[in-house]
Amino acid sequence: MNTVTIIGAGLGGLTLARVLHVYGIPAAVYEAEASAGARAQGGMLDIHDYNGQIAIEAAELMDEFRGLILEGRQQTRFLDRAGTVLFDKADDGTGGRPEVQRGELRQLLLDSLPAGTVRWGHKVLEACTREDGRHEVTFTDGSVVVSDLLVGADGAWSRVRPLLSSAVPEYAGTAMVETYLYEADTRHPATAKAVGGGSMGAVASDEGIMAHRESGDTIHAYVSLTRPPDWFAAIDFTDPAGAAARVAQEFAGWAPELTALITDGDTPLVLRPQYLLPLEHRWDRVPGVTLIGDAAHLMPPNGEGANLAMLDAAELAQALAAHPGDVEAALSEHEQAMFPRSARIAIGSAEFEAAMAGQTEEATAEHLIKVFSELTAGQSPVDLSH
Repeated sequence: MNTVTIIGAGLGGLTLARVLHVYGIPAAVYEAEASAGARAQGGMLDIHDYNGQIAIEAAELMDEFRGLILEGRQQTRFLDRAGTVLFDKADDGTGGRPEVQRGELRQLLLDSLPAGTVRWGHKVLEACTREDGRHEVTFTDGSVVVSDLLVGADGAWSRVRPLLSSAVPEYAGTAMVETYLYEADTRHPATAKAVGGGSMGAVASDEGIMAHRESGDTIHAYVSLTRPPDWFAAIDFTDPAGAAARVAQEFAGWAPELTALITDGDTPLVLRPQYLLPLEHRWDRVPGVTLIGDAAHLMPPNGEGANLAMLDAAELAQALAAHPGDVEAALSEHEQAMFPRSARIAIGSAEFEAAMAGQTEEATAEHLIKVFSELTAGQSPVDLSH
């Protein structure tokens, strides 16, 4: 098989390249970032035994993966706005969703690839289909690559997606603002106690404060607000103190150890609007090109995105290995599995959000506790709506 061209060196693209390498299939990954360390790679990821870990196994990296797991981080707790603990599930070591740092997992995948697999500093300008049926990718530096098999693993704003679909991500109605608290146990003891040893959520119907223990003594805080884009546009995020004060106004009356996750951050708030593709996004088969991960099925954060991208990648690589000389059979097999899987999770997440919309704080907390109790008991990770 000729070299597989992969656009995007996120977890999906790198998992695809790694599993292809396991099967002896060459791949080239083109990434817009200038280097592996060009930017921070986000926070914690829980890698699930029913999708993400399956991909890790296919990549033959499970032993190395286990070395990245941060013990105790599967603890999950929910608080009310007064800071009262409503639900607290300890990490007893038996859970199927161990936590790792995204950057460390990405580096593990990078280190597992042959030198030169990733071509850094290649930002895609456009992709098109040539008269001979192959696909041509033009980069902003003027260079061009022509591919017999092109895979878009390039995220929400994929430049490969238009070859297959006219769908464009739409604002989901909610945005996150993020910050970090460093040396939390000594500098922010009340907040550290409230967060606990893993993840914490205090959620009302249209807003929430969430936090996660990362490596060391760092807390990563996520504030969720269901507001129109104009509301966020009116906040000057270049003024860290002013932005934090404005966001904190939406949580008047909440416990100070919770609002401190907004006002006492050691980094400026970063705005992250949430976007989504149609819940059942799919396309007709186009020879020689496909998508994985957010490029194929972008949905708001639900804990599944990275896991789905990695599973998409592993299954695509396995399909290509199982159908030597018949790329179209492999791509069809990949898409026929991916479409219903991603749609099922996207629909379940949408129904979950709809079920919580407009609920009282007590009803919202009750619904969250029920769902997460079932998840930690090993019940279906897909249907979040009931």
